[in-house]
Amino acid sequence: MNSKIDISEVNTIDGEQFEWMFGNVIELCTDASAQVYKDKPFNDVEDLCDKFHSYLDGLSEKGKVVVLNLHPDLAGRLSSAGHLTKESAGEQLSAGLLDLTTEQRDTIHYHNEKYKIKFGFPFIICARENKVQSIIEGLLKRYHNTRQQEIDTAINEVKKICKLRILDIVQ
Repeated sequence: MNSKIDISEVNTIDGEQFEWMFGNVIELCTDASAQVYKDKPFNDVEDLCDKFHSYLDGLSEKGKVVVLNLHPDLAGRLSSAGHLTKESAGEQLSAGLLDLTTEQRDTIHYHNEKYKIKFGFPFIICARENKVQSIIEGLLKRYHNTRQQEIDTAINEVKKICKLRILDIVQ
């Protein structure tokens, strides 16, 4: 979609259109848009973002881990094969993750795997707010967190991604 819509238009669309428009603001989590649709009308774009964030906050720990596992590995196999969602592809491109040196790719891949083994979900960071070096540093630093700290941190990163994706749709 090239042109943004305003919040009054968001409030007039039906559930199917809403899910089509907002079904990937939380990566591959169409349930979020189905649930948030029930909270219409929205006062403004901030209110819409808050409703998606409340959806995430309301999930059980197991539900949060499910959402985290819907995200692709940064610079991973899906990226190499061209199978990312258009949103993820754009975000990884903006962070420089599609133009890595062999050494950077190997470093990220190695630490992603180590991270997933420890925490049970992929490393998530808002790629649009980071570049390759800060992503690598985040992987190294956050590996030392507890699982609960990482669930909380990763969900907060999902919220940042979600907000930016909503702002791509709504003015």
